[in-house]
Amino acid sequence: MLAGPEEAEIYEQLGLQYVPPELREDEGEIQRAEACSLPELVELADIRGDLHVHTDWSDGRTSLEQMVSAARERGLSYVAITDHAKFAEVIGGLTPDDLRRQIDEIATLNEGLKGFRVLTGIEVNVERDGTLDMTDELLAALDVVIAAVHSHFRLDRAEMTARLIAACEHEHVDILAHPTGRKIGERPAYEADWDAVFEAAAKHGTSMEINANPIRLDLNGELVRRAIDAGVKLAIGTDAHRPEHFDFMRLGVLTARRGWATEGDVLNAASVWDDLVR
Repeated sequence: MLAGPEEAEIYEQLGLQYVPPELREDEGEIQRAEACSLPELVELADIRGDLHVHTDWSDGRTSLEQMVSAARERGLSYVAITDHAKFAEVIGGLTPDDLRRQIDEIATLNEGLKGFRVLTGIEVNVERDGTLDMTDELLAALDVVIAAVHSHFRLDRAEMTARLIAACEHEHVDILAHPTGRKIGERPAYEADWDAVFEAAAKHGTSMEINANPIRLDLNGELVRRAIDAGVKLAIGTDAHRPEHFDFMRLGVLTARRGWATEGDVLNAASVWDDLVR
C-alpha cells in the first residue's frame, strides 16, 4: 500500500495538491494542483449571515420573530429581512407604508437582541425596462436591497441583458437575486450576456446571489466562476420562507465551491458590523 485511507494521501503520492470533489470537472484543476495553487474554498462555517429571508409580511410562512430565532439557533450573527415589494397580487408583498412599519418593527426588535443584528431590506422586482417597484427614498433607508426578475422571462438576449445591467447600475441595489431565473425541472434560465452583466456588477459594486434553494441553485457553478473572474462579490442566500429553509445554506456553499469561491469572494462571510452595512 502506497497511500493511506484518505483521498488526500493519494494526491500526495501523485505529487498533487488535494483537489476537492467540487472542482473535479477537468477545468484546469489538475494543472493548478500540480502548481499547488488551488484556492482555499469557502466552508459552511465561514458564513456569518443570510441576506435573503422572507416572513409572513409577504409570502413567507412564519413571523419575523420566529425567523430571527431560527437563524440564531443555526449560529448566524445576522439576517436581512427581504420581503417582496407588492409587484403582484399573488405575492401579497409590501406597500411603501408596510415597509415603513416593518423598518420600525425591526428597529424595536434589534433593541432586545445581543450579539445578533436584523438588517432591514426588501426584494424588489426588476421591471421590463430595468426600473424597480419601490421608491428610491425608501430603498435608500434600507440596509440591504436585492433585486430580481419575476416577470417577462422570455425577453430576447439583448433586452434581458439591458434589463439586468440597469438593475446592477441602480445606486441602491446591493444584490441581484437568483440571477438566471431558472427553476430546476420547471423553467430554464433566461438568455443574457452574462459577461456583460458581470462587468456592470463589478463596476457598480453589485453582488450576484447564489440562491441556495434546491429548485434554483442559481447562479450555477460555471457562472459563479465567471462572476468571480470578473471581480464580482457573491451573496449566498437561502431565500428562506420558513425556518427549515435556513438549512439550504449548505447547498449554496457547495455550489459556491463548484465555482472556486473562497471566503473572501462571499459577501455574507463578512462581519456585519465591520464590512457589510453601507
